[in-house]
Amino acid sequence: MDEATLMAAQGGDDDAFGRLLAPYRRELRAHCYRMAGSLHDADDLLQDSLVRAWKGLPKFERRADLRTWLYKVTTNACLDALEKRSARLLPRDLGPALAAGAPYGAPRLDPVWLEPCPAELYSADAEAAASPEARYRRRESVTLAFLCALQVLPAKQRAALILRDVIGWQADECADLLGLSVAAVNSALQRARETLASRGAELARTPPTIDDDATSALLSRYVSAWERADVDSLVVLLRDDATLAMPPLSEWLNGASAIGAAISGMVFAPAGPGAFSLRIIEASGRPALAAYQRDPATGLMKAAAIHVLEIEGGRITGIMAFLDPSLFPRFGLAPTLLDGLARR
Repeated sequence: MDEATLMAAQGGDDDAFGRLLAPYRRELRAHCYRMAGSLHDADDLLQDSLVRAWKGLPKFERRADLRTWLYKVTTNACLDALEKRSARLLPRDLGPALAAGAPYGAPRLDPVWLEPCPAELYSADAEAAASPEARYRRRESVTLAFLCALQVLPAKQRAALILRDVIGWQADECADLLGLSVAAVNSALQRARETLASRGAELARTPPTIDDDATSALLSRYVSAWERADVDSLVVLLRDDATLAMPPLSEWLNGASAIGAAISGMVFAPAGPGAFSLRIIEASGRPALAAYQRDPATGLMKAAAIHVLEIEGGRITGIMAFLDPSLFPRFGLAPTLLDGLARR
């Protein structure tokens, strides 16, 4: 920690405060994201945390660890906010799969859904700072399955598990940060770990990367099927028990045939070949695609959805298609594309 920069920041120098916070900004944003399950909420929480840090910095003791203090400020901001908010969820949390032939309901547009995050939130240089005490690697701790499990936990249990098993802090450090006894932290941590263990099979899957040859080939076939509106080529990529969900729609589908029928009738048939252009990306630690759809009025390819894929044994087992164009800028993606520039 640069003593001169700290002193200047404590004296009210905005530029010095920015330099002081710069090395920690991304990991604090990731911490907010894990706590909230939403990029939009994470950015709001980070902003609130930075305001609190700015106001509290004059009282920061120079012998203390700045990173630990910033995590304390940020975690308290998250806990205060989460007391007033419902847990984020995914369509499967709401009930069974949609019955064959049943109609979709109206989109649920209130801020209730989990949101995917871009790879830059958990990239390699952040991984290098991970503690050997951590149980989960940074990429594993942002998957939708992991976030779903976190959302089930009470806020302090969630914080204890993230600080201990993702950040890798000791129990006494967690206790000091959360204002609890070590025994209380260990108890909260045990209950949180038991909850995650109940979802063990889902959380234990090792996600493939987009650079893996087999996965890359699968993604290319997925892109081709969408761009040609070829439902048969899409269905053959799916495992028989694959699922499809499309937040903000509350319903979800189970089974390759049901998914094929829905996409054919709702998407491919009315849109036709050439209506979509997909770009391969990574989202929430999983292979993903940014889908652009042609606007019939203007001919422009406009941001439509982020597809996050679950892949096992060379087949797609789950598609989570977030129908939210506002996510695209947060992935560094353009809101519109020129023809031929969509594919990575």
